[in-house]
Amino acid sequence: MDTLVEDPASKTQSVGDVDFDLRPLEVEVIDFFVSGGQLLGLPKSVGQIYGLLYISPHPLDLEAIYQKLGISKGSASQGLKFLRSVKAVQSTSVPDKRSEHYVAETGLRSLAGGFIREQINPHLTNGNDRLGRIRRLAEDEAWGDSENLEDRVKHLESWHRQAERVIPLLLRIIGQ
Repeated sequence: MDTLVEDPASKTQSVGDVDFDLRPLEVEVIDFFVSGGQLLGLPKSVGQIYGLLYISPHPLDLEAIYQKLGISKGSASQGLKFLRSVKAVQSTSVPDKRSEHYVAETGLRSLAGGFIREQINPHLTNGNDRLGRIRRLAEDEAWGDSENLEDRVKHLESWHRQAERVIPLLLRIIGQ
């Protein structure tokens, strides 16, 4: 495991052999979002990018993001693409700069709504087709305990129906 070492003279942080131009507060905020993102199954780079943009006092471009975080340009680009798709970051223009710059969406309602719409809803829609295939396969299979199998399939269908009712309610509650 890499150890975080602070260099007080330069106000940078080191993880392993890599020096990042990050202050201790930035490192902590980034780590906070990395941990939260990993709970949702998101790549570490997505949490790093969001955390950096969240704590940044000004918009950052792609180059500043991948250089500050010490990640590849491709990782930064893919992370930004995902964050834009769930409306967690927005692009903005900066006077006298040609490159696209990014800022973090800081409204919890907007973040949650974007994530639900872009990540959860498609799975629910796809879930109906998958459950149909599961039901057909379960009917065709010769299982030793077909009653137990039928109960499991009904359980999955029940979970899916509940999720289809709860998700729209969540979106209404958070005003999305």
